[in-house]
Amino acid sequence: MKNIDLSDSALIVVDMQNDFLPGGSLEIPNSDTIIPVVNEYIKFFEARGLAVIYTRDWHPENHISFKENGGRWPRHCVQNTWGSEFHPQVYLPKNYLVISKAFYPDLEAYSGFQDTELNQKLNEMGIKNLFVCGVATDYCVLNTVLDAINLGYKVFLLIDAVKGVDLNPNDSEDAVKKMVSAGAELLVFEELLQTI
Repeated sequence: MKNIDLSDSALIVVDMQNDFLPGGSLEIPNSDTIIPVVNEYIKFFEARGLAVIYTRDWHPENHISFKENGGRWPRHCVQNTWGSEFHPQVYLPKNYLVISKAFYPDLEAYSGFQDTELNQKLNEMGIKNLFVCGVATDYCVLNTVLDAINLGYKVFLLIDAVKGVDLNPNDSEDAVKKMVSAGAELLVFEELLQTI
């Protein structure tokens, strides 16, 4: 049994947007399978009055990450398009915060903390513990978790509610190892329920 203190905690839901889910331009394999578990976490945090924060890619039309601009990815999550919207099956509570990232044309930004107000908002709320789920394990989840740890947060990676791209075999597995080595703790929903 892990020692988990839910006071001063927030849930970060990383990039659960149409373009990363089935039918999107940068579809992550089997990413829709985590939606029910992600929703369980969201409802768990909502029921306890804890903060739920959604990050999203919010790319301009000419973003550097797109293949047509020399990047590695197809066009995805362009501002104010269907692809940038949160997937309709992802639960949105009454009160939630959205953090947009990667909105400068010439800057890639995988982390929810890079060039955003996320750290400031968390500090204002007195948050010390972060529970992280979403996509992709090997990119935006990885970088968000590592930045959070570097900023002094205690981070729990919700391992049953993440999916990776795996451009190379084992990318997601290696990303999880990096996060754990940096200090993240792995957690599944049943373990969280045991803290009640």
